[in-house]
Amino acid sequence: MSQIIYKIAPEALWREAERKGRFTSAPIDIADGFIHFSTAGQVRETAAKHFAEQTDLLLIAIDAARLGNALKYEVSRGGALFPHLYAELDLDAVLWVKPLPLGAGGHEFPTLEGE
Repeated sequence: MSQIIYKIAPEALWREAERKGRFTSAPIDIADGFIHFSTAGQVRETAAKHFAEQTDLLLIAIDAARLGNALKYEVSRGGALFPHLYAELDLDAVLWVKPLPLGAGGHEFPTLEGE
């Protein structure tokens, strides 16, 4: 499995996490009891399904190896294994944060490692 996983987050929510020094969760994460992530092969579908037409989003790349045993790959959409974190996200695991602009054909992604 890829060692880089991705989180899509509203910019305001992520900037608050940066101020606090940790990302605790987004509303969907709170409801489900873990922080949702996607692999490079899953993140575009995640954006289309859960963030369609949303602006002011960021794409955050995470070093999965730095998350330890709190990261679990579990069956989700279509039987695929998705990364779920059962802890707060330590910002030391963040590799980069980039804008995820909304274009005419959907969100415009940078090149992702693991595709």
